[in-house]
Amino acid sequence: MTASDLRALLTRRREPALALLIVVLVVLIGIRAPFFVSIDSLSGVLTDTSILMMLACAEMLVILTRGIDLSLAANVAFTGMAVALLSMSYPELPVVAYIVSALLIGLVLGAFNGFFVAIIGIPPIVVTLGTLSMFRGLVFVISGGEWVNRHEMPDIYQMFPMETFLGLPHLLWVAVTVIPMFWLFMNHTKAGRSLYAIGGNPQAARYVGIPIEARLFMVYAIAGMIAGLCGYLWTARFAVAYTEIAIGFELVVIAACVIGGVSIAGGVGTIPGVVLGALFLGLIANALPVMGWSPFWKQAISGAVILIAVVLNSRSHKRQGKLIVRRDEATAS
Repeated sequence: MTASDLRALLTRRREPALALLIVVLVVLIGIRAPFFVSIDSLSGVLTDTSILMMLACAEMLVILTRGIDLSLAANVAFTGMAVALLSMSYPELPVVAYIVSALLIGLVLGAFNGFFVAIIGIPPIVVTLGTLSMFRGLVFVISGGEWVNRHEMPDIYQMFPMETFLGLPHLLWVAVTVIPMFWLFMNHTKAGRSLYAIGGNPQAARYVGIPIEARLFMVYAIAGMIAGLCGYLWTARFAVAYTEIAIGFELVVIAACVIGGVSIAGGVGTIPGVVLGALFLGLIANALPVMGWSPFWKQAISGAVILIAVVLNSRSHKRQGKLIVRRDEATAS
């Protein structure tokens, strides 16, 4: 493979490049620490990254429409605390009741964002920055600043994510179920495909009759619902709910999207790319302790990769723009 071929792979097809990079990283880490490449270890990496994968898929829907949701992690924190408090007060409920409650709470919070973005017309970054602080504050309000610890949660609540089915934990099975649903929605529904049109050219999308406000409301509601689900999974998996759950995690979610090839300018991105971007960050997070490096290297490495991804995205868009101009000139002549 020549240098030009490699550049083309990196700029035009992000998924193969990321998959290759992940394989190379696994091999290099395996050379240093052979136990890391065992089935149990790699399964653990996937399980640890499951929540990030789902949140990144949800964030992608928002970014495709030229928006941003900075409140996803705060939604995770509020919903996780609310459902943990519910389990403490009503320990006799079945696990499905906690999951449904988490989905509904997250949906309401996401719809709150969608209302102000789609109906009122406030810029998404302003709305979600405000709701980030609001949701975080509400965590303190409903909990009184107290934690919900393992012994205060019913066993059924905290055991579900890590119970196994066919040798894999339920948490991973939830991700394996949710992620294909996102893919089907984006690729095989009219509503999902319209998000690319909205992000690519909002004026043209409105001209052809796409209900932009309805679509915007929908994506923030869906993102909130997935964040709610992850709020339950987070508190149940770690068997603790506290006021600073997932603090700063919204930046990791956005990083997974950017690394996976999602354009912040909107209209560009794929579910496989986002999943691979999340897996890349999860791999780094799990590998650093194995390699004996400080966990603070994760932030530095992630930041460097984000910058590289943004540069590659920019170069790809410029190249596509030049091709369109040349095609138009050829057509005109």
